[in-house]
Amino acid sequence: MKTISKRLWTTLIVVGLVGQFAWTIENMYFNVFLYNTISTDPRYISAMVGWSAAAATLTTLLMGVLSDRVGKRKVFICGGYILWGLSTAAFGFVTVENVQKLFPAAAGAAAAAVMVVILDCVMTFFGSTANDAAFNAYVTDTVENENRGKAESVLAILPLVSMLVVFGLFDGMTQRGEWRKFFAIFGGLVTLTGIVSLLLVQEQKLTPKKDSYFKNLIYGLRPDVVKSHPQLYLSFAAFCVFSIAVQVFFPFLIIYMQNYLHFDNYAIVLGVVLIVASLLSVLSGKTIDRIGKLKCLLPSAGIMLWGLVGMFMVRKFATVILAGCIMMGGYMLVTAILNGMIRDFTPKDKVGHFQGIRMIFGVLLPMIIGPAIGAAVIRGSDSTYVELGVVKTVPTPAIFLAAAVVLLLTVPFVLLLRKQSGKYTYRFDSPVGKMEFISNIELTEQEQGRIQTAIDEKAATIGIIGGEDGPTAIFVTKQEQDLEEQKHE
Repeated sequence: MKTISKRLWTTLIVVGLVGQFAWTIENMYFNVFLYNTISTDPRYISAMVGWSAAAATLTTLLMGVLSDRVGKRKVFICGGYILWGLSTAAFGFVTVENVQKLFPAAAGAAAAAVMVVILDCVMTFFGSTANDAAFNAYVTDTVENENRGKAESVLAILPLVSMLVVFGLFDGMTQRGEWRKFFAIFGGLVTLTGIVSLLLVQEQKLTPKKDSYFKNLIYGLRPDVVKSHPQLYLSFAAFCVFSIAVQVFFPFLIIYMQNYLHFDNYAIVLGVVLIVASLLSVLSGKTIDRIGKLKCLLPSAGIMLWGLVGMFMVRKFATVILAGCIMMGGYMLVTAILNGMIRDFTPKDKVGHFQGIRMIFGVLLPMIIGPAIGAAVIRGSDSTYVELGVVKTVPTPAIFLAAAVVLLLTVPFVLLLRKQSGKYTYRFDSPVGKMEFISNIELTEQEQGRIQTAIDEKAATIGIIGGEDGPTAIFVTKQEQDLEEQKHE
């Protein structure tokens, strides 16, 4: 079995982690920066999250297909990271005073807020080009099937490692208002990573796509494709509703702890919660593989629901940590399960393209709908305070209750997925092209790797996984299935 080289491990960890630093800044601190320095109107935060989500999705669709077409990943990764870092550092120069100098006739706070939203979209374009489209495709290109579980388990914890580093070492800068230094540090780090990647990233030999760019762009949006992949799109739908529930409260989380709970040391809360959630995610991986993703989905969502209700009820430092651990632990489990299911059901010859479709369900729709729900809940609560004569709106615990209600809407999609259970489709490479196998059980990545090895060695068209009590699964090629159906017609 081919192992992951040290150079590739270094590339995955360095490029992946620094990218997550930038996304942590974008997802967790741009809204705090906007709220604390420019405007407390939650509609600006909602608009920023929604427009950046649209930019991320459209960019991933366009640039992902483009990178497939030209057969190159490295130029998009390196160039994207360099420009991603520069656009991140630029946020430090956006102030009400600076904007008023540029646009004297405009209302300073409103113009500055709009500028933040626009700059966020620019930053997101470079980030999605480099990370969502090119780097994710590069991971798929370079990591073999039998090593994918190992690589994914490392990549999955990078967002949490990023949050721990940012919150633990740099959050004090934001609390002291040192925003320009804060953005300069991480912007410079991202740009430096882009330069280093010129030497670190090893370009793969990919065959440029010759078919229609537009045809590939809309492939996953065609009704016949949706109909032929019911499990994939039901998983997308469940992921979409779950992500909407998360976005109801997540953009307002730090603001809530700062201004409603009045936690000066909220970084400790986030640090403890993220460490516990990370450990739970890592330790539960083998259990999920053993029991099955679909069977674990509703219990995991139930854990998150319990945590959301707890966050709605508690106010004390220790109880907020406890409820937060339950909420984020459930969140990590559901995220891992749904991501795994989407990966299982994605056509292997369209992996790059479906990254963009996944962004529609996992980013675009949730980050437009979720923050809008959260903002409506906040504005309807009439929870405000006055600072220097200015009335400021404060997030309330109701955002967690609203998120819990949305989370319940995932249940119908999970039940529909259960009706589809027993019809797992797996696709493998063979000497005669792509082979599609139908299984009556869900397979682990190791089992899939063994089947791929058997096909590579024997060009097998039928595979049986045996056991002490007899065969547990039988796989039949799509071609043979079609022939069998023709016999009965």
